[in-house]
Amino acid sequence: METVDCVVIGAGVVGLACARALAMAGREVVIVERENAIGQHTSSRNSEVIHAGIYYPPGSLKAQLCVAGKSMLYRYCEQRGVALQRIGKLLVAVDAADSARLAALQRQAAANGVADLQWLDTAALQQHEPALQAHSALLSPSTGIIDSHALLQALLADASQAGAQLALASPIQSGVADSNGIVLQLADDYRVHARLVINAAGLWAPQLAAAIHGVPRETIPQAYYARGAYFALQGRNPFSRLIYPLPEAGGLGTHLTLDLAGQARFGPDVEWIAEVDYQLNPQRAEQFYRSIRRWWPQLPDDSLAAAYCGVRPKIAGPGMADADFLIQGAEQHGVPGLINLYGIESPGLTASLAIAEYVREQLYHGN
Repeated sequence: METVDCVVIGAGVVGLACARALAMAGREVVIVERENAIGQHTSSRNSEVIHAGIYYPPGSLKAQLCVAGKSMLYRYCEQRGVALQRIGKLLVAVDAADSARLAALQRQAAANGVADLQWLDTAALQQHEPALQAHSALLSPSTGIIDSHALLQALLADASQAGAQLALASPIQSGVADSNGIVLQLADDYRVHARLVINAAGLWAPQLAAAIHGVPRETIPQAYYARGAYFALQGRNPFSRLIYPLPEAGGLGTHLTLDLAGQARFGPDVEWIAEVDYQLNPQRAEQFYRSIRRWWPQLPDDSLAAAYCGVRPKIAGPGMADADFLIQGAEQHGVPGLINLYGIESPGLTASLAIAEYVREQLYHGN
């Protein structure tokens, strides 16, 4: 049985950021990934947006780590040459009835430390985005878009240069916590004894924690899955910024985002599913047309083409209040050397570097 200092389970953006932070701090790190390549799930099936920190309750981990992570991510990408654009976004109130919610979000954002939002009335909106039909909006100049695949590669390169090793196609089957760490069982009877384990398994984090003997079941949240479809716009895009309606239950609404090449796409919607499934139903385009035409009435017929789906790793289900990031150490579950990361959905990519620092600090406080 091999013995290693630290095993990071999951090679998505958060797992790679954690591996990078630990390896650069001098720890021996092995990254264990179930798939044949890095970033195959949540990290590469999202809007590729760098969020400002508007939506999350003040004092929550999502608020703190998004705002801190945004600044860290911009600096990191500029230093490493990862492509991004501070394109800005408009958070829109379609009618006067939505303006009160918009104003409440502006106050919440200020409480989170996001002080650069600008209120735009109908006339100002017409100057900024003539195709947009809305009563008012908040302009967020610090919202951006990023090449998530290049970010993944940069994080892996940094971690590898600092000595971290990557093991692909290596699913964890089970684990046993002992007084000196955790014994992880991989395929073909291969076992690894790790002093520290970071469970950054994303969609499967609760399932993985449940497979480790010694983790109290009452500390493991229920996993829920919300699939989000994306549709690409065919034809000319009249918008220069991201356009977001007000948040809806389970997500941030069917919004318009742009990739770095200028391609416009809409999504994600929210569809609760029983298990991870990336099958995109083209019929969902019908509700996209209805939703988008509330603020872009000129959206042409037959202009949306199915693009891709993502699945959010949620720990709150239909009808429940949105959950915060849940990052558990030994103080919460009683297993020394184990950090479980649950419900790391949006703004996980934005917050990834800040999450990694948070995890590193938790480990050093307990180990």
